[in-house]
Amino acid sequence: MSEAKTAKTAKDARGFRLLHTMIRIKDLERSLDFYTRLLGMQVLYRRDYPSGEFTLAFVGYGDDTHNTVIELTYNWGRQEPYELGTGFGHLAIGVPDIHATCERLAAEGVSIPRPPGPMKHGGSVIAFIEDPDGYKIELIERKS
Repeated sequence: MSEAKTAKTAKDARGFRLLHTMIRIKDLERSLDFYTRLLGMQVLYRRDYPSGEFTLAFVGYGDDTHNTVIELTYNWGRQEPYELGTGFGHLAIGVPDIHATCERLAAEGVSIPRPPGPMKHGGSVIAFIEDPDGYKIELIERKS
C-alpha cells in the first residue's frame, strides 16, 4: 500500500477503536465465574433477549469507554459444546506476576496447557490457560 493510501486510511479511521471480542459459551454462570472470580474482571452489563433466546454479558477490566471487553454470548438451551474452529487464536491478558497467577488458577482447577516461561524465541514470559469452553487465553507477564 502506498504511503499516501496508508495516511488516508489512518485519517479515515480516526475515532475508531476496538470495542469487544465475542465468544459463544455453553454455561453462562460457569463462564461468568471464570472471568470474574478467577480473572478479576467485572460484569459490565448483562441483558437477556427472550425473543431470541439468548443472553449477552459483557466482562472486562473497568468500563467499556476506554477498554476492550469480552462479549459472552449464551444461547439458551444449548447442550453441546461449540466447535472452536481453526481460525480463532486466543485472547491475551497482561498480568503482573505470571507464576503466582498460574498457581492460583491451577489450584482452582483451570487447565494450563502451556505453563509460564519465556517465549520460544525470547522475549516475554507467557503462559496459556483455557476457559470453561476451551478458549485459549494467553497470559503475558507485564511488571509495573
